[in-house]
Amino acid sequence: MDRLIPYTLLLVAVIGLGVTVRVFRQRLKRTSDELVAIEGEEERMFRYLHDLGMAIGKDTTQLELSKMIVDGVNEVVSARGGAIYLLDDVGELLQPKYLSKDCPPLVGVPAKIRKKSELDPRATESYLRLFQAPVDTGLLGAALGSELAIHVPDIRYHEAFRDVFADGGGERVEAMLSPLRHAGKDLGVLAVTRTKEQHGFSANDFAVFRSAAEQSAFAMGNAMLYREATEKRQFESELRNASEVQRVLLPQGEPIVPGYRLSGTNVPARIISGDYYDHLDLGDGRHGVVIADVSGKGVGAGLLMAMCRSVLRSQAWGKSDPAEVLGGVNRQLFPDIREDMFISLFYGVIDGESGLIRVARAGHDEALLYRAAKGIIETVKPPGLALGIDDGDVFERVTKVLELQMDSGDLLLFYTDGVNEATNGAGDEFGMKRLKATFLESAALGAEAAVNAVQRDLAAFAGGSRQMDDITLFAVEKR
Repeated sequence: MDRLIPYTLLLVAVIGLGVTVRVFRQRLKRTSDELVAIEGEEERMFRYLHDLGMAIGKDTTQLELSKMIVDGVNEVVSARGGAIYLLDDVGELLQPKYLSKDCPPLVGVPAKIRKKSELDPRATESYLRLFQAPVDTGLLGAALGSELAIHVPDIRYHEAFRDVFADGGGERVEAMLSPLRHAGKDLGVLAVTRTKEQHGFSANDFAVFRSAAEQSAFAMGNAMLYREATEKRQFESELRNASEVQRVLLPQGEPIVPGYRLSGTNVPARIISGDYYDHLDLGDGRHGVVIADVSGKGVGAGLLMAMCRSVLRSQAWGKSDPAEVLGGVNRQLFPDIREDMFISLFYGVIDGESGLIRVARAGHDEALLYRAAKGIIETVKPPGLALGIDDGDVFERVTKVLELQMDSGDLLLFYTDGVNEATNGAGDEFGMKRLKATFLESAALGAEAAVNAVQRDLAAFAGGSRQMDDITLFAVEKR
């Protein structure tokens, strides 16, 4: 009996060794399978990153990129479905940009929608594609507010998902969600899911998802920057084209008016100007001269300027009373001028070669009149209200005509407030004193010389400081 014990122990040892070998082989096989799975996941990840990189810098739409990200990450981690929600412009709502076909709801679905879906399955799908989730509630809000990606074993029982629409029913849905951030800015949320029919996400799946989400955010952010840069270039190109069109609206060359010399210039503070000056042939030997300044700057001011020019030209033909013309312009423009905008304008009618000029002012800066015989400067400031402030009666009652008799050598200078209100680096204004001094020194040399002198002194005063307002000058000289 004692001799059987060593054989028994040997048999047990052999059996134990066999079991150990089988377990080891099973573990080795499992490790090998996992290695193959990881290698496959890595291959899919590299393919996804390659496609993502190719998409950046192209004219890929936000929807196309969102679809590429969701479908790509789904494939990488073998998920059932996924979604991207992006922040709206205000940053208060997460908007569904792309939901894959089999993505289960990531937001609560109202009972009435679920009931309706029993008859029409499209009801839930339609609701999910339109519903915008508040950033401070729900599962998506929790994901956006987290610093890193989150793994939710069953979204039905996640505390952020327990809103008034969720009842914990339905199938188990496992999800991985990550906030999408680029350059410190929140963009939205990326999510992928699996259901009870599938095995759960592994720790490796989660690590891969986290990395894919980071790269997706980088791609999304750069695509947005690229799109913004492209749109900016297109917008600037359109503005330059609009600026060229606007330049055509200004007098081309110096207008020819018998008995007078006219000279003007317009220097926009931006690409589009809200100032303009113009010369009009009114028939019967009369000519109109006008300078105007639309409140504000940029495209809106430029469009209103073009409207004003067109309306004034239509109103002015054949009329010798500038106040009557301005009254008609105001009545026609008033309904289309926003409450926070107005137009200041100076309009004059030259009566042949007689030297008589009738002027009317709609809230514009005073004009300067150089009297050659006396070598002095007079101010010209008839009463008047800016265009667009009153619908008609008050404007027409306030606006008065002033008659000027100009003799040979006299020079009338119109300007916009971008001239006298121009500032230098110290914040000092060019001012009326400097303007009058420059005008007095140069007026005897004629209209073009006076305009050039004011421009030159203005540039010297500014000393390279940024031009804050449009600068427009228009001079009328009696020969």
